[in-house]
Amino acid sequence: MKKLFTLILFFSTGYMGFTQSNNKAVPAKDLLVAKETKFDFGKIPQGKPVTHIFEVVNTGSEPLQIENVQASCGCTTPKWEHDPIAPGASKKITVGYNAAANGPFEKTITVFYDSGKSKQLFIKGEVWQTPAEPAPANASVQLLKNINR
Repeated sequence: MKKLFTLILFFSTGYMGFTQSNNKAVPAKDLLVAKETKFDFGKIPQGKPVTHIFEVVNTGSEPLQIENVQASCGCTTPKWEHDPIAPGASKKITVGYNAAANGPFEKTITVFYDSGKSKQLFIKGEVWQTPAEPAPANASVQLLKNINR
């Protein structure tokens, strides 16, 4: 009987320790919420810069300061208003991409706010190279133009 009691005590103690270690802390509410975090430009011509505007909202009860916005590459330039965001208000972050390099791209924009917190935004797309020469003249079109005179 003593062995059975010891065995039950051993397993119940182990089970309680297991359940306590699996309790996960509830993450803090994110105060800066982006209406969208990803944007796909699709196919864009090489050498034609493009921009997209991300909108972020302060869901907290105190004014929130965007301290910095950094892009993962020099080909991407973020611009934002530097004044604090009032509770419930929103701000726009304009992200420009210079489209100088040919091929697919994926860039990360990191928004630093509220003394050490950050949020990531993403842009992607594909830059296609424009032809170096104009399209050749179409003789059929010239023939039709001459006939219709």
